[in-house]
Amino acid sequence: MDQVQAMRIFVRVVEAGTFTRAADSLGLPKGTVTKQIQALESRLHVKLLNRTTRRVTVTPDGAAYYDRTARLLNDLDDIEASMTNAQANPTGRLRIDVGSSTARLVILPALATFSDRYPDIQLDLGVSDRPVDLITDNVDCVIRAGDLTDQSLVARRIGTLEFVTVASAGYVKRYGKPEHPSDIEKRHHVVSYFAAGSRRIYPHEFHKDDEHIEISGPYRVSVNESNAHLAAVLGGFGLSQCITFMADPHIESGELVELLPEWTRAPLPVHVVYPPNRHLSAKVRVFVDWAADLFAKNPKLQRR
Repeated sequence: MDQVQAMRIFVRVVEAGTFTRAADSLGLPKGTVTKQIQALESRLHVKLLNRTTRRVTVTPDGAAYYDRTARLLNDLDDIEASMTNAQANPTGRLRIDVGSSTARLVILPALATFSDRYPDIQLDLGVSDRPVDLITDNVDCVIRAGDLTDQSLVARRIGTLEFVTVASAGYVKRYGKPEHPSDIEKRHHVVSYFAAGSRRIYPHEFHKDDEHIEISGPYRVSVNESNAHLAAVLGGFGLSQCITFMADPHIESGELVELLPEWTRAPLPVHVVYPPNRHLSAKVRVFVDWAADLFAKNPKLQRR
């Protein structure tokens, strides 16, 4: 039995919570993962994991073994990186998760420059607006907009997303323009956006001087993905607040009309977030630096 490989598999099972998810993330058959854990327990003469039909939990001995093993593997990776040219020429598989509109309009159009600079990094790019669990899903880093809720993670602020209130030209022709945010609830529809996990509706927010107004409806369509949200606004289902860098091309073409320009919404900060145990990884570090530079070069995404 390869002891280091068995330790890595054990750590991944603990973090993933199931043998199936651990096997998928490691690119191994589930049977191989199961046999490695059984062999590890047999060699150590202790039970490390409690198995149920739905989830795996660690025993007290397993928890103690996980803490020491995870630290040891991190130290081992750091030692190997320091003794090779990995710092200058990082290699390996890099798992990233990015919001859908950021992936389509910012990351993917420029990603060839990253691949050309670091040809030995293999990128797995997850794209969705659904939050991921970096540890459980075995993701190296994510790019997300909004306030940070998990203080155990490491985050680097790389940019800002600003909003503009818009509606399609067809919608404005049919319903007119609101003169004040309060007009929206009286004679207009909105396209709402709801959280992918909790399905909580995010209200439209309007700020002017000391006045603050929040409006959640009425709406005919509500979505949980940014590209679909813009498509619904373009389709005339209602007015809404869209990310400026997404809406601007459609405003310039006349497809969208800016509304209530004197009313603003607080911008969203954008962070690259990664687990603390991966902060020394060369491949993560070069991607974070590349993403920060990419956002800094775009005046509509620059950090405020």
